[in-house]
Amino acid sequence: MFWFQVIIEKILAGQTSASYEEIIDEMISDAWYMVAEYHLNLGPRDNLEFAVNRLVEISGFKASEEKTILLTYIRNCKDPEVLRYKKILTENVPYRLQAPFLDLKTNDWNVGKKLLIDRINTYYRLIYKFDRLDGLNTRISFDEKWSEYIVRNQVIIKGWLKYNLVEYLQRRNPNVPGVIDKLYPPQERKLEDIQKYWKLIMTVRPVVEIYGNGMLNERDISIDHFVPWSYVANDEIWNLHPTTKSINSAKSNNLPRWDVYFKKLSEIEYLSYQLIWQYEGIHKEFEKVKKKHLNSTMVEGRLYAPGLSENEFGERLLEIVLPVYQSAKSAGFREWEYTAV
Repeated sequence: MFWFQVIIEKILAGQTSASYEEIIDEMISDAWYMVAEYHLNLGPRDNLEFAVNRLVEISGFKASEEKTILLTYIRNCKDPEVLRYKKILTENVPYRLQAPFLDLKTNDWNVGKKLLIDRINTYYRLIYKFDRLDGLNTRISFDEKWSEYIVRNQVIIKGWLKYNLVEYLQRRNPNVPGVIDKLYPPQERKLEDIQKYWKLIMTVRPVVEIYGNGMLNERDISIDHFVPWSYVANDEIWNLHPTTKSINSAKSNNLPRWDVYFKKLSEIEYLSYQLIWQYEGIHKEFEKVKKKHLNSTMVEGRLYAPGLSENEFGERLLEIVLPVYQSAKSAGFREWEYTAV
């Protein structure tokens, strides 16, 4: 799937040929965000996933690093382990991807690479053929007619690729929400409406930040996803709370230590809940933000029903947040505790 996707991208970019290493490098950079940022599992003992994890380990790059920087690093990386994974990734896929167009029998595949390439190159109208065999420097050339077809039908082909990639990833990550939002680099999330909501609350009550315990002010407020957006892929209001810009940056996409911070999260969310029912202006603002940030009628009915005590609210919030938190932890998100600088 990743191999074919890169070939499509290269054809659409106007390339007529490519080396194995070019394609593998693009595959690794495409998979980087899925593995490093979103902790998706690409398959049992998947060498593409192993390559990304090794590069995370040796590069020191942040999970959301720009693709151009990633590609430059990957292309120049001479780490023996990374090179080994690259070579493994070229073992079967380049040859077997076009198997539906070939009438090769089982034994026909079990020959040396040179003979296999010669056999494949005798067929007409393949998407690509082999120019030369030279390890990672092996080159393939794209068929002109196929290239024209792909360019002409690129919207349909891209949609088909995306659908199949999502289906592939969802099977391998059955408990992970929002897989479709985790195929590409993370985008900046606009939460100005939630900021406005919390700033309104701060005009009537002081709000204490849950990680550093400092008093928040309107000039330095940032909205944090308690369970990282990289896992939940949504902006539900029960998972959002105010913090400072520097603390939010330090937390990144880690999980706050549950035993340290959940009680504080519950307290600040209960403050918000109380003021919804005490102040008409805050209630109106809540009604606005819930249209976008509260998408479960079940959660709304349980968590924002009038008349809840702090204990009742906390128990209901725990029932909502804890399963998501535990699932994110199982997916590999690390626990984090704030240390004042």
